[in-house]
Amino acid sequence: MRPLAPRRKVEGYRRRRRDAASTGEGVEGVFARSTTVQAHQDTIDAGIAHLRDEVMPELMEMPGCVGLSMLVDRDSGRCIATSSWESMEAMRDSADRVRPLRDHAAEVMGGNRAQVDEWEIAVLHRTRPAPEGACCRVTWTRFDQLDRAIDTYRMGLLPELERLDGFCSASLMIDREAGIAVSSVTYDNHANMASTRNRADALRSRGAEEAGVEILEVAEFELALAHLRVPEMA
Repeated sequence: MRPLAPRRKVEGYRRRRRDAASTGEGVEGVFARSTTVQAHQDTIDAGIAHLRDEVMPELMEMPGCVGLSMLVDRDSGRCIATSSWESMEAMRDSADRVRPLRDHAAEVMGGNRAQVDEWEIAVLHRTRPAPEGACCRVTWTRFDQLDRAIDTYRMGLLPELERLDGFCSASLMIDREAGIAVSSVTYDNHANMASTRNRADALRSRGAEEAGVEILEVAEFELALAHLRVPEMA
């Protein structure tokens, strides 16, 4: 939900993907499809309403869909909508039905072409639901050793993140073939997210060193829709 990867770097990694490696055979868990649109600033509220009132009800009627979230950066116009699915098969079977919904939503938000990414949700931990006004800090990384990266996040970072003021939840989504991971940490309001920046920076740098990952980008967003409904996976 990508949650936009830095386009120039990630497209380079994605060129190395092979069709045989992307079938998802033997992979179990919960999956997500994120759609990133560069919206006009004056269309963001209309886009949020469209996803909430038009797109989400249709998605929830599709087999295997378990939720939807939307991240918004009002300053840059970057918007990321992420749908969650109970299996990779359900996510990929939905592709043809989702495409026109995605294209129309992009038009509502400014007519820009959407960037689409698919993820496996490796970790999700929440202490409480996100309230109205919640915000997210999102970090994109490149990994070489997946198990090491997941273990460091789950056992090293999560206990520390949970102690930060305003913490609601944290997730880690991975793209095995591209070697890209994205972490999203939700706070109950912007003030708490801002107050934790220095501590979060220190944790992120330490975790990246321990996990052997490269930090690609860090960005902060308003959590405009919070209905992802993914079960605990910590």
